[in-house]
Amino acid sequence: MQKDDPLQVACRDGALPGTRILEISGPITLANLFSFQEAVRSGPAPKVSILDLSQVPYMDSAGMGALINYFTHCQRNGVRLMVAGVTPRVCELFRMTGVQTIIPMPPTVAEAEALV
Repeated sequence: MQKDDPLQVACRDGALPGTRILEISGPITLANLFSFQEAVRSGPAPKVSILDLSQVPYMDSAGMGALINYFTHCQRNGVRLMVAGVTPRVCELFRMTGVQTIIPMPPTVAEAEALV
């Protein structure tokens, strides 16, 4: 996967009612920022939103900004947000920016669902 590969988002219901899982594939960058924002905010607000980032090889500062923006959107709307399966490169970005201290990051979607 390259930095300019397209972003794909598949949405599915989680095991528990009110849980939405967004399986994201591709880099989250300035080039596909609007696609990301549209995907995460589409439909009615769930009780829990789990972003599966296991297929996200790269995220730039614009992508990080969009993720933080979605986090604040979730907080305002009473939605619990978790990111699961964070790849090592994206995890390093989270660590450098301190994001891992505010957004729960379970290793897998299954573990995220167990925390609901």
